[in-house]
Amino acid sequence: MEISANTPAVVTGGASGLGAATARALAAKGAKVAIFDMNEDKGNAVAAEIGGVFCKVNVTSDADVDAGFAKAREAHGQERILVNCAGIGNAIKTASRSKEDGSIKHFPISAFDFVIQVNLIGTFRCIAKSAAGMLTLDPLSGEGDRGVIINTASVAAEDGQMGQAAYSASKAGVVGMTLPIARDLASEGIRVNTILPGIFDTPLLAAAPQNVRDALAASVPFPKRLGMPEEYAKLALCMIETGYFNGEDVRLDGAIRMAPR
Repeated sequence: MEISANTPAVVTGGASGLGAATARALAAKGAKVAIFDMNEDKGNAVAAEIGGVFCKVNVTSDADVDAGFAKAREAHGQERILVNCAGIGNAIKTASRSKEDGSIKHFPISAFDFVIQVNLIGTFRCIAKSAAGMLTLDPLSGEGDRGVIINTASVAAEDGQMGQAAYSASKAGVVGMTLPIARDLASEGIRVNTILPGIFDTPLLAAAPQNVRDALAASVPFPKRLGMPEEYAKLALCMIETGYFNGEDVRLDGAIRMAPR
């Protein structure tokens, strides 16, 4: 699908990192972008920079997501592009023994559930509601294109590290639902793809000590550096604009395969 002037788009998690880079890349192509995020200051700043609109949205809330889409559609019209970048993570072992006193604890179920709610169910919530809106649109071409949805998983979906049970499960769920959703929507001209980023230079890593950042960069086979959010955005735009790209899950990781820890 060609991204032309005024093409309506929604980017979740668009206030920073991968989402902000994608919002900027879409805007540079002429798209009108709505940013869904919880961070009002950063979200409004990015929206102002690209001439878009900010919607404060918690993707675990039906009401928030409904209100966000309503605001975005009022400003720009029904979106033809949805990029899901909203997500969280944690690092907790399934069960562990304290080094101090030998006490045993397990992964809090509420913490596991929260990651699933944001990363997996939150992503599906936005997909389902956006796709329903796209079904109201007329096709853009003789092939029947109505819209494109891009999701964000992680290399942890395939080689999660210690402590990543919840995160890996949530991202593996995103990978697992990509093809069925693409098949669900194929007859309506809506394509669905997922990107699995490796170690990227996002705000989360920006707070890490330099020696940690250097070690992570050195662990990447080639190029030996952190991925740049702009590279994620380039792949997202490629998936959007390449009409035969559908139902795929693509690693973007410098050929890394994560070690156990």
